[in-house]
Amino acid sequence: MTLLRMDKASNPADPLLEWLSIGTREVLNEGTFKRMIAVERKRTERSREPFLLMLLEAGNPQGSEKNGKVLDSMLSALLVSIRETDVIGWYKDGTTVGVMFTGLAGNDKNSILSVILSKVSTTLKAQLTSDHLSQVSISFHFFPDDWGHDNSGRPSNPSLYPDLLSPDKRRCVLLRIKQVMDVAGSALILILCTPLLLVIAVAIKASSKGPVLFRQQRVGQYGQSFTFLKFRSMHTNNDHSVHKEYVTKLIAGEAEHKPFNGNGEGVYKLTNDTRVTRVGKFLRRTSLDELPQLVNVLKGDMSLVGPRPAIPYELAAYQTWHRRRVLGVKPGITGLWQVNGRSSVKFDEMVRLDLRYATSWSPWLDFKILMLTPRAVIKGAGAC
Repeated sequence: MTLLRMDKASNPADPLLEWLSIGTREVLNEGTFKRMIAVERKRTERSREPFLLMLLEAGNPQGSEKNGKVLDSMLSALLVSIRETDVIGWYKDGTTVGVMFTGLAGNDKNSILSVILSKVSTTLKAQLTSDHLSQVSISFHFFPDDWGHDNSGRPSNPSLYPDLLSPDKRRCVLLRIKQVMDVAGSALILILCTPLLLVIAVAIKASSKGPVLFRQQRVGQYGQSFTFLKFRSMHTNNDHSVHKEYVTKLIAGEAEHKPFNGNGEGVYKLTNDTRVTRVGKFLRRTSLDELPQLVNVLKGDMSLVGPRPAIPYELAAYQTWHRRRVLGVKPGITGLWQVNGRSSVKFDEMVRLDLRYATSWSPWLDFKILMLTPRAVIKGAGAC
């Protein structure tokens, strides 16, 4: 996201001025405009041709009549400041107007900002009084949001995902049902599995030095960081660069052609990993090392069903379209890809399954996945 002041206009190069030729169109309602953002975002995820979302907020002036005057003047200024190909609509009814600029490929990011800000601010100053102008704030949001920068692994800009952040009433009801299922289910499993949890804890302490639990920072929904829990399956003080390198190659599609297990076969996970303890191998093969994540579910960091939570260095290697898997729903202990081959599924296919789940999940689908998970664990498909 880029925030710029309107009073700093520039003198843009002539070729860029054509982006802001006068045009008129209707202002889309909030629902339609947000759907347009989602469509353009998905197109950009594949084409890598960037677009810019400009948001103008009227602030919180005293009195609805005054607010209406500011908005009317702001809309009038925008309608004569943008191209016919640009899309204008309500980002938030009654307070925030958005304009989506496309066709920006091949142009310098700073030049684009300079041109648009100069034209829009000049027109706003001509239409609004100084008092009204002081109430308007402008923000710029580029997509992909790493355009012109190294991918730092930061979460995607939430402003570019309004379709995921504003669920409708039906989805809100389903989310409440999912939350009840998560709390009740995780609490019940923890109670029933208490003896097993104690046995595993004793086995870990007896087989190797170190804590019973492994704690790691993971990325949850909307990029929120949380402490992820597992039973420790490795020796302590390990070098995680091996796994980081492997994950980076896996996401790039290289690990599938460069085996790590020495037998000429491409694998999803590292196998024959000397860092894993004897007890840890059993826990991983049976997925019993995942049981402490029920505490994460109780705390609200995770769900019983959802995409696996990303490691920060994993997120840094994501392609643009991969990032939607950490935005749509909460991360989970099990999910579609776990019951469809587990770690034998290629990374891109795993992400597609996660995205399919995020757009079509329901309590009934969660129930079916939970019922299929024990069979996948017993079968051990792809586990290591």
